[in-house]
Amino acid sequence: MTYVVTENCIACKYTDCVEVCPVDCFYEGENMLVIHPDECIDCGVCEPECPADAIRPDTEPDMDKWVEFNRKYSEAWPVIVTKKDPLEGAEEMDGKDGKMELFAEGAGEGG
Repeated sequence: MTYVVTENCIACKYTDCVEVCPVDCFYEGENMLVIHPDECIDCGVCEPECPADAIRPDTEPDMDKWVEFNRKYSEAWPVIVTKKDPLEGAEEMDGKDGKMELFAEGAGEGG
């Protein structure tokens, strides 16, 4: 099992989760985070830390696409281990439908 970041992280990018991860398996994109599924140790400490409820276990239905999505971008983006401010307007974007249209493939700064 692994945990993955899902669509609700897009345009929010809360980083509360990265502070508690014991193996530093979060990677930062321009407007979201992902988890490297091969590095995640399935401890689950990140899931309750996410204010947007965007972190889910891969055992939930229809998570295969998110495992591959997280794998793809974790191999392209820099690791992030330090909490940063969320994106401007994160509270308003939390829970919005259709956030994949806002997804940006660019890498974040990491850190």
